[in-house]
Amino acid sequence: MRKVGNRMQPPMGGMPKKKMNIQTIKRLLSYLREYRLQLSFVIFCIILSSVTGVISSLFLQVLIDDYISPLLLEAVPNFSGLLRIIMLMAGIYLIGVLAAFIYTRLMASISQGVLKKVRDEMFAHMQKLPIKYFDQHPHGDIMSHYTNDTDTLRQMLSQSIPHAFSSLITLVAVFSAMLYLSAWLTVLSVISVFFMVKFTGSIVGKSGMYFMKQQESLGSLNGYIEEMIQGQKVVKVFNYEEKVKEAFQQKNEELCDNATKANSYVNIVMPLMNNFGYLLYVVLAIVGGVMAIGAVPNLTIVGINVLTLGMIASFLQLSRSFVMPIAQVTQQLNAIVMAMAGAERIFALLDEKVEQDEGEVTLVKVTKENGLLVEIESRRSEIGAHEIGKQREEWTWAWKTTLEDGTVSYKELKGEVVFSEVDFGYEENKIVLQNINLYAEPGQKVAFVGPTGAGKTTITNLINRFYDLAQGKIFYDGIDIKQIKKSDLRRSLGIVLQDVNLFSGTVMENIRYGRLDATDEECIEAAKLVNADGFIRMLPQGYETELSGDGSDLSQGQRQLISIARAAVADPPVMILDEATSSIDTRTEAIVQRGMDSLMEGRTVFVIAHRLSTIRNSDVIMVLEQGKIIERGDHENLIEKKGKYYQLYTGAFEVGS
Repeated sequence: MRKVGNRMQPPMGGMPKKKMNIQTIKRLLSYLREYRLQLSFVIFCIILSSVTGVISSLFLQVLIDDYISPLLLEAVPNFSGLLRIIMLMAGIYLIGVLAAFIYTRLMASISQGVLKKVRDEMFAHMQKLPIKYFDQHPHGDIMSHYTNDTDTLRQMLSQSIPHAFSSLITLVAVFSAMLYLSAWLTVLSVISVFFMVKFTGSIVGKSGMYFMKQQESLGSLNGYIEEMIQGQKVVKVFNYEEKVKEAFQQKNEELCDNATKANSYVNIVMPLMNNFGYLLYVVLAIVGGVMAIGAVPNLTIVGINVLTLGMIASFLQLSRSFVMPIAQVTQQLNAIVMAMAGAERIFALLDEKVEQDEGEVTLVKVTKENGLLVEIESRRSEIGAHEIGKQREEWTWAWKTTLEDGTVSYKELKGEVVFSEVDFGYEENKIVLQNINLYAEPGQKVAFVGPTGAGKTTITNLINRFYDLAQGKIFYDGIDIKQIKKSDLRRSLGIVLQDVNLFSGTVMENIRYGRLDATDEECIEAAKLVNADGFIRMLPQGYETELSGDGSDLSQGQRQLISIARAAVADPPVMILDEATSSIDTRTEAIVQRGMDSLMEGRTVFVIAHRLSTIRNSDVIMVLEQGKIIERGDHENLIEKKGKYYQLYTGAFEVGS
């Protein structure tokens, strides 16, 4: 199963209470700058929707006092006025509904636009992160940034913030309308709501902490699920199902506990607020009725009057609108807190240090004219399109260096690789490779053998600059690889790994992944070179057969052959074969080996051996043990020495990776 890394996670139960980071809020709001115009219209619609709700409540007073009550005293009531006022109220309600519909649709569009930009930035940034980051972070946890964390942002932007803002506007408008009707009843309402808010405030604080814990435990659970899916075969082979279930249940229990506490606190708020609203409704009805019957002077912001039936009915309606916005703001704040937790995780990913590349030397195609190297790309305007696509033997690769004075020099790529006193450790205080010195001449086949953990794969990772050295230097054609741009360095290296990664798409597209500008004919030639053409043509649609699930419909050997064809079409000057044929049976390996020999011809090749019998023809064989090169030489020479290689070769024909 995949190594997760050495990160130490704090126990979820002991995590201190966190507060929303102001910088996170500012950074999140920066994504809304390009939607200023739409947001301005959204604010207008929210205000319009909130105000129409208040106006409709005030209309109850007019409706009852000026239209319904007089009609009760008329012998022959005329309902025309009542009909007009009802139609006017219907129009006001319609305006409010349309305004709410418009701002909801606009916020949905804005939120999706923001999320698209966030996901684009995350994915683009992820491509720049060093391999070390992916070694130390569970893949499922990284995926959680694109799913759960972004979904909390969507909910906040499309629902929580608009509803919270709408509630605040409604609160202000309702409060003003209540003062317009009765200051005494308003004071009673405010005092009651004050105690209610104090009570629910403690609940909100507790839920916010658990929402943050919920997001982190959700990411941890996703990481574990992803790991178990990848290792499902191993789980079944070793009957590990019960242990896996126990570990999953523990993580799921942790998520359940945090989510239960977070949501239970939130779910308590709305019922409490609703019931409190009903209680306040009854109290206001009693007090208002007493004031009306007793003709108590009614103080308002426009003067003193006497409470009427219409005023009481309108005020009771407003009291409901006064309590509900407070409950909604309280509930939406929890969603906002959860979204902020997701935003912090997203920004933590975006703030990860990208892979540094201080190199300036680039890889270019050149031709030889009168003994001089001439860059092909710089002569595009001078040569025809048919010459740009000329055959491989008519051009070669070269390192291009631009000096400070602007002059350009070219050095033909030969494939000479030198390690000079290289030390390396994945952790600063834990050295894996010690004093590695090796020299690979152009066109040589260099093999690495040794027990598991000896450092064979690590050496090839250093050539690619997946990791930087602790000490020493690596020279490529006499150039320090730190001076070469990483993209160009890796373009010059073809790699075939033991673990094959195929992508959704056709077989042809997977082969072309090695060089995106390769033609169909070049991809087919590459497949023929490694003897993959035969089985590919037997597939249902041949080269156009769609692959899915990492090519799960193919055998391991077939998947590896496509991977080797991908490296072949890249046509790199240097090849790295990390147990490239370990997943292929011996009969198929013999066929592939002939293709591999053609692929390796004229190239510098580094081979990590699975079967020692496959590296007998290597020019140089290096035996590693505990991060040191303990033997070097060709097969016959090492057999004569009767050292470690002799023991490996005669004792077991296979060694670990």
